[in-house]
Amino acid sequence: MSTVAPRSYQDIRQALLAHEELALIDVREEDPFAQEHPLFTANIPLSKLELEIFARVPRRDTRITVYDDGEGLAHQAAERLVALGYSDVALLEGGLAGWRAAGGELFRDVNVPSKAFGELVESVRHTPSLAAEQVQALLDDKADVVVLDARRFDEYQTMSIPGGISVPGAELVLRVAELAPSPATQVIVNCAGRTRSIIGTQSLVNAGIPNPVAALRNGTIGWTLAGQTLAHGQERRFAEVSDNTRANAAQRARNVADRAGVLRLEREALAVWQADTRRTTYLFDVRTPEEYAHGHLPASRSVPGGQLVQETDHVASVRGARIVLVDDDGVRANMSASWLAQMGWQVAVLDGVSAQDFSETGDWQAPQPPLPAVTEIGVEQLDDWLQTPGTVVLDFTTSANYVKRHIPGAHWAIRAQLPQVLEQLPVAERYVLTCGSSLLARFAAVDLQALTQTPVYVLDGGTAQWIAAGKPLESGEKHLAVARTDRYRRPYEGTDNPREAMQGYLDWEFGLIAQLERDGTHGFNVLS
Repeated sequence: MSTVAPRSYQDIRQALLAHEELALIDVREEDPFAQEHPLFTANIPLSKLELEIFARVPRRDTRITVYDDGEGLAHQAAERLVALGYSDVALLEGGLAGWRAAGGELFRDVNVPSKAFGELVESVRHTPSLAAEQVQALLDDKADVVVLDARRFDEYQTMSIPGGISVPGAELVLRVAELAPSPATQVIVNCAGRTRSIIGTQSLVNAGIPNPVAALRNGTIGWTLAGQTLAHGQERRFAEVSDNTRANAAQRARNVADRAGVLRLEREALAVWQADTRRTTYLFDVRTPEEYAHGHLPASRSVPGGQLVQETDHVASVRGARIVLVDDDGVRANMSASWLAQMGWQVAVLDGVSAQDFSETGDWQAPQPPLPAVTEIGVEQLDDWLQTPGTVVLDFTTSANYVKRHIPGAHWAIRAQLPQVLEQLPVAERYVLTCGSSLLARFAAVDLQALTQTPVYVLDGGTAQWIAAGKPLESGEKHLAVARTDRYRRPYEGTDNPREAMQGYLDWEFGLIAQLERDGTHGFNVLS
């Protein structure tokens, strides 16, 4: 493809060291991405490129480099990006193999910058921790102890420490005084593995709370490896806090942010940043999604602070960009910003906002290009067609959603693998495409129609509309047209992972600091 030039490993490395803006994008599905990738790669699969790119790489003249591992996806991605208006798109010279051949360090798993940073924090700060057996003994002895789970609520519900309370990471400094009102109460912070336990615990230490605090060493993985029992479906959540608690937490958080070098912005200065066409500025609301939906700042995106620190690459995919955080209490934005600053980001907290500034309501909506023109059908039409042979339904939702429930007989597919998908399908008189909402199916329909003479239709409203109409559903993996590579199976998810996989994951995390040193581009600076 003559219109897209190559970009070398050395060019990208020099830009990272110079803190220049760049987006290095792996356009494979999540599972192959998680097997090997450079440290500051953002994974935006070709399958979902149009749906994600505008939010994750908002400035059209950002220096973008795309790659794959020889599958031919990167060329297609580059063409799509140019068509979407991106003006500085390049292919990584030699792809993933070229990075390796040039001596570039490659990392496994997902959210690696955050996980490697967490290991560095523990190494530098000697973050206190207790083994699973020690925590179990405290609970058995009815000691004065509280266990706070720093993950998302849905993760906490899947599996958690018996008696634990869901307090996602950015909420810890704000809520801990009322969850452990006695300064003698031992506070235990846990997650599934290590990172959010370490960051959550060190947040409380940095904020100077009076309680003894420790991470549950190795999280629910450590708990499981110790042969201890996890709870499922727990519902314990934090409650609202008093004005006095909020004010005290705000002062503690501001002190930490100042020590980390977090910048301060008023609304006028934010407008100047946002108007600067030479720089990328992300505006994230780090409160809970429920608070955001109730009222938020225009043009802000809902990214709860704990997940932002854990998954920065998922939302701020331009390394070297500026990040502005906002809340309504002075705690969550300052604590989240303190970590981003230590991770090498130029980050500011928006000051001087009032309730009137949170003027927009509803959930965050990702910016997207115009939807392609397709031929739509309704639920009843599809139901009628399915009564006789000839209609083949393709479902482009996530494989996890498909396995959970799908239209009877539907084949699960990955958009970027349509040529392979077609080889696995029965002869059809027509194809009907769906996904959760029909959004991704619309883009897939254009691709599919270019490959076949068979008519292609899109189910209006997607599978959600089928479910709302009370139509029958199936579950299971009966009709997978391609392998389930859309999501990497995390060794710390669920309780049915082999012990070897769990231990292997911990061993991998322990080795991240050495990988950071070999890579040399991280720019992390942990508060002492």
